[in-house]
Amino acid sequence: MNTKLTLVIEQDVIQNAKDYAKQNNRSLSNIIENYLKSLTAETPKKEAVNMSPLVKSLRGSFIAPTDFDYKKELVTALEKKHL
Repeated sequence: MNTKLTLVIEQDVIQNAKDYAKQNNRSLSNIIENYLKSLTAETPKKEAVNMSPLVKSLRGSFIAPTDFDYKKELVTALEKKHL
């Protein structure tokens, strides 16, 4: 059953969303409905992933600093390895 919903959104956001919907041959209502569905969909629990007992025992043992940049560290490590 569909129900009417009133939202308060900035005018430029609405216009950009309408343009996007038109370019993609969709209605704005359809886009918003699908977005809300994706937000509220049940996500698989992380525990559902099969982990070995060793990995489970190590989980949470390392806490990265708040300013840790994973991508930067990965690039640095790969550069050292391959260059």
